[in-house]
Amino acid sequence: MRYVSTRGEARSVDFEGALFSGYAPDGGLFMPQEIPTLDYNTLRTWSAFSYPELVKELSSLFISSELIPRKELNDLIDSAFRRFRHNNVVHLARLKDGLNVLELWHGVTYAFKDLSLSCTGQFLQYFLKKRKQHITILVGTSGDTGSSAIESVRGENNMDIFVLLPKGLCSQIQELQMTTVIEENVHVFIADGNSDEIDEPIKELFADADFARQHNLMSLNSINWSRIMVQIAHYFYAYFQCTPSMDMTPLPAVEIVVPTGGGGNITAGYIAQKMGLPIRLVAVVNNNDIIHRAIQHGDFSFSGSVKPTLASAMDIQCSDTTLITAESECLPVVHEVMTCAALPVAGTLNMERILWLLSDCDGSLIKTLMEQFYTLKNLTLPEEVHRKLSEALSSCSASDEDIVQAMRRCWEDNHYLLCPHSAVAVHYHYQQLDCHVSNRPRCCLAPASAAKFLDAVLRANLVPEVPPEIQALNTMETRSTTLRREDDWAKTLRDRIEAIAMRRHT
Repeated sequence: MRYVSTRGEARSVDFEGALFSGYAPDGGLFMPQEIPTLDYNTLRTWSAFSYPELVKELSSLFISSELIPRKELNDLIDSAFRRFRHNNVVHLARLKDGLNVLELWHGVTYAFKDLSLSCTGQFLQYFLKKRKQHITILVGTSGDTGSSAIESVRGENNMDIFVLLPKGLCSQIQELQMTTVIEENVHVFIADGNSDEIDEPIKELFADADFARQHNLMSLNSINWSRIMVQIAHYFYAYFQCTPSMDMTPLPAVEIVVPTGGGGNITAGYIAQKMGLPIRLVAVVNNNDIIHRAIQHGDFSFSGSVKPTLASAMDIQCSDTTLITAESECLPVVHEVMTCAALPVAGTLNMERILWLLSDCDGSLIKTLMEQFYTLKNLTLPEEVHRKLSEALSSCSASDEDIVQAMRRCWEDNHYLLCPHSAVAVHYHYQQLDCHVSNRPRCCLAPASAAKFLDAVLRANLVPEVPPEIQALNTMETRSTTLRREDDWAKTLRDRIEAIAMRRHT
């Protein structure tokens, strides 16, 4: 399996190259040269598989056995899921009135990012051990990315991770999940600034090509193909759990409802659909609705500043990208840094992958469209691309009041607490139920536990349920470095990275 850029001007790479690169050198995103399609008999066989088994089967389609032999691939994935609390890794809650909620949050940090990042960490470790190399990971976060990234690499000798978070802009639980990890390779910085400001020192270090090359800097974010690949398994598992029958021809469709912010998860769903899984996808957004507008009207444009909502991890409108490339003889790296008005995440960039597939992999067209998008801040999708997009995906939006009402209704009906992001998806289910629009089987993806969003639970006039692991955070030792506004943040980071490198070589 080779990987090509969505913009068509970069040479193809193997899985290892895509894993370490993130972006392609031409600014595009790596995608498999071909999307494998699965026949009826394969789907029937897979329908009996557990979630980890599905991840293994899917990964083997996208990672050649020459790079990672199948037995070793299986071992890496088993290691990735060893710390998950649920025996099945994920869990489907079957609730009243046909409400199915796929809980993707049974990892260490109670967020769905643990699933893909735990596997990505194992893949990185595998190749680094073979190459006998060390990497330095820089992450800017104001939410779950930092803690999931930390947990994916904690304690590893050949990786150091530096996480910057803005003071007061993460929830207390999210901050403690980072600062209570006491490991030699984990370095947490709490900066007296906002999300945009914490990106600046990271950008400055990546921009220093010699420094980036010397220390093998890289970033972990949702545009990395490895993370998309693992997330494809969500859809196969959801389908097999919710389909009424695997004996019908053709197989019946299942509707999967996806809380959507940066677009990585819905991209994985569309790839699953392209592989032959009979699913109907619904992207549900909060008041930051760029993907909803693109699906409904072909309007893929920025709409001003990000609107803060209860579903804060989905508060994404834009992603301003700076590419800096550093080359190493042994380790191919394309360094990326992203800034967004609310969160330092991949934002709408993953939509580029969907548009590439919809355009029949026309790299030249995607290059033109994305350059317009980032230059003019607005884009009207070509008629044919928009037609295909609206056929492949449905969408709706949910306000904060919709989120609160869905949380209350789910509790009243089921005594089941939703996080605000999961409630965005469940809002769509209740909307369809009340309007008697469709009775097809449906599954709502739940990206996080309600235990991480106590303020939203209280706003819905519900009583939070806090697991012992999260309660224990308040009594654990913490370690972090404060970056005061008057400090030179980039210099502080640079000095720490160099000091650790010097200590490593003595």
